[in-house]
Amino acid sequence: MTDKVEITEDELAAIERKYDPELAFRTPGPIMGVVISIPLVALAVYQYYASGFGLIRELLHRGIFLAFMLGLLFLLFSWKRSLTTNVAPKAWWRFDGVSILDILLAILGVSAALYLPLLPPVEVSQRVGNPDPSDIFMGSALLLLVLEATRRSVGWTLPFIACLFIIFALFGPWMPGALKHGGASWTGLINHLYMTNQGIYGVALGVMAKYVFLFVLFGVLAMRIGLGQLFIDLAMAIAGRYAGGPAKVAIFSSAFMGTISGSSIANTVTTGSLTIPAMKRVGYPAHFAGAVEATASTGGQITPPILGAAAFIMVEYLEIPLRDVLAAALFPALLHYFGVLIMVHLEAKKLGLRGLSADELPQVIQVLRAHWASLIPLIILVSLILSGRTPDYAAVWGITACVVVGLLNPNTTHRMGLRDLWQAMSDGSKSTLAVGAAAATVGIVVGVVTLTGVGFRLGFVVVQTANDIGNFVGGIWPFSFFAIEQWALFFSLVLIAVACVLMGAGVPTTATYIILVAVAAPALAQLQVQPLVSHFFVFYYGVLADITPPVALAAYAAAGIAGSNPFKTGNTAFRLGIAKALVPFVFVYSPSLLLVADGFTWAAFTVTLIGAMIGIGLLGAAFSGYLITHLSKVQRWYLGAVSLLFISPGLATMVAGLLLVSPIFLLQMSQAKRLNTTT
Repeated sequence: MTDKVEITEDELAAIERKYDPELAFRTPGPIMGVVISIPLVALAVYQYYASGFGLIRELLHRGIFLAFMLGLLFLLFSWKRSLTTNVAPKAWWRFDGVSILDILLAILGVSAALYLPLLPPVEVSQRVGNPDPSDIFMGSALLLLVLEATRRSVGWTLPFIACLFIIFALFGPWMPGALKHGGASWTGLINHLYMTNQGIYGVALGVMAKYVFLFVLFGVLAMRIGLGQLFIDLAMAIAGRYAGGPAKVAIFSSAFMGTISGSSIANTVTTGSLTIPAMKRVGYPAHFAGAVEATASTGGQITPPILGAAAFIMVEYLEIPLRDVLAAALFPALLHYFGVLIMVHLEAKKLGLRGLSADELPQVIQVLRAHWASLIPLIILVSLILSGRTPDYAAVWGITACVVVGLLNPNTTHRMGLRDLWQAMSDGSKSTLAVGAAAATVGIVVGVVTLTGVGFRLGFVVVQTANDIGNFVGGIWPFSFFAIEQWALFFSLVLIAVACVLMGAGVPTTATYIILVAVAAPALAQLQVQPLVSHFFVFYYGVLADITPPVALAAYAAAGIAGSNPFKTGNTAFRLGIAKALVPFVFVYSPSLLLVADGFTWAAFTVTLIGAMIGIGLLGAAFSGYLITHLSKVQRWYLGAVSLLFISPGLATMVAGLLLVSPIFLLQMSQAKRLNTTT
């Protein structure tokens, strides 16, 4: 692959489409292009009105949102998922680049999505449990159309999982062991998935319609008015001068960008277009440069105030304010970036890399003077959330502020005209289509879980398996010093973490979170883990999949910019993000790290935070092979093992850990002194 230094906007867009299947839209002809753009903008206007000013009953609002989703998905995604956007050749079965079959499916999708919500509420309540043949037909059609729309926009994995759950519901009496249940007929299944709020029209779709769309639209508008450029320039000014400066710029800019974007791939492409070429110029290998950007960018999904869509699902599931979720996410997110920063710094020292020169860096005052107006919407959004306003209220006013600032922006480069506003609303709607389809499909899975009780059954299996492993390990010296219950919790966490990473390899983070929390929450509840903690544990490991080979989409997008081997970049990204794998264990054993968890004390929080930072630092040194000077293999394994002591931080374990690593520090200092003397 060529060693590119400059990346054009068209090349970046192509890379984002290639590695993010959710953006692999077909390119219609001019007539269909206009036809499609109108409902895209109409969706944005409707969502803004419904959330800010309208009083629309819940089922109807979700139905309208789903109708928009399905209609647009079939028009924008072709039958054969393609990662290119070439205009389809002319044929009798296509109209202006769009298959006539897809147009018919779009019409059917809109009809099936609106059929039930448009019925009088009293009539709907009377049909629940006793659906008409027309209800069964429309419900079956909607079920199949949702699965097909998700396959086109997200891929095979999530629809395949949903189909497995459907089979599980229908053939319950023939299931093995603890999974055996009474089963359901097709009519009973459609009644539950279509006629109630436990299936397709459930919480997942409701959260997308109520919250997520607005925050995605806010992020698109905020980027358009220059907030993204402000973050990148500020990061360059703050961190660019230090050793390996561009890599640290990538970390800071991705952390800033994460405050307005919950997409790992979007963060990677946006900031990576500047940071990856800069990293390569100062001497970082191409695969390492791409890995740094990908790892830092995955933090966007766990960085307040936007987070990923899963955070809003958490608000609904746990029935807590968004500000509590944001508070809980704050320090784990900072620890993720701290871990990446440690790894990058040690790598820069190991390679002897320089920072950027003064003439390569922007000045903070100049950056703020040029882009200060773009901060106004973010300040309004965060202020409203922290004041206790609902997320949708805060997002509506944040969007309003973006439009006003965009139209009046003193920075003419980022000033919006009406055409720009139209395009931004269209792009915002496009960005939510695949997530909306995934939410509807996840509703199918959740519906089967609530219908069959499989979540508790699988939770029992997880805990029982962990207990069996704990009994075996606990009988071996020196592991016998820990109680069987402690081993059961540890191995339950390991099993759930592995399931999250494996599921996340082919499923969006939000879908992974919703599906697996149905298993993890009952399992961890049996082990006395707080619901907030168990939800965050699953959320974090679902995000980790974006940099976990073999399907590390964020890392592969970064490799496209860096011109490096995608698999090598993915492996390096996983190594750099290993701290994220440690942090969830820390807050399970010490929930005070989440700030709003039950039993929080400042003393426990302080000890946990310091211990976690030390553990992450040791783990970073072990994986990078460098501390004060180069580490031997034995020293690296030793530091890695000692770092695990800080998973369950306390004064005793912290002191023990420091005593155990002190010989390595003394040896490193001695080696460094000898090297300096020789030099």
